[in-house]
Amino acid sequence: MNTSIADIRKDYTLKSLSEKDVDGSPFNQFTIWWNEAVASNIDEVNAMTLSTVKVNLAPASRIVLLKGFSEKGFTFFTNYQSAKGEQLFHNPNASLCFFWKELQRQVRVEGLVEKVSTDVSNEYFNSRPEGSKLGAWASPQSKVIKSRDILIENEEAFKKQFGENIKRPNHWGGYILKPNYIEFWQGRSNRLHDRICYTLENENWNIERLAP
Repeated sequence: MNTSIADIRKDYTLKSLSEKDVDGSPFNQFTIWWNEAVASNIDEVNAMTLSTVKVNLAPASRIVLLKGFSEKGFTFFTNYQSAKGEQLFHNPNASLCFFWKELQRQVRVEGLVEKVSTDVSNEYFNSRPEGSKLGAWASPQSKVIKSRDILIENEEAFKKQFGENIKRPNHWGGYILKPNYIEFWQGRSNRLHDRICYTLENENWNIERLAP
């Protein structure tokens, strides 16, 4: 039996969020929620939506994986020559969105993106499995290819070229999003959700509640 899309709904009743209870630092607050998400055994807890801006100012979104966070920002890795890499080159404004449905929570992060250092990119690349390292070489990410055979052929060619010593390609590395806005969303009953936002103002974080 088909269910009408308009009839799909869920009431959120697990927890609440008050501006009186959140930490004064959005990074500390994210750490609290992150640890609770990890403890909840959420599948791919580090999956996040990365939204960038095209040259024609149209938005573009895709799922990427968070690989680190600190008070400096949120780090992820990708191909610099991919669509998102080219978009970030022309416009460093970007946003991230985490959705942890098991906890009925969402975190939105907005800010400016810049490349991480070569050392950081090398360190992470060297920690990856061999197959992932080869994939960074084999895939001309976001480019049109005639068939999957090209990927397989590239993979075999680079495997023969590098052997076990697979270095990081110059076109692949990390980015860090340095936030100026972070919003924590806790689902509540009757769509009267809790939304607490942190806005960076003169190097200080201003905390406010938003209407749902």
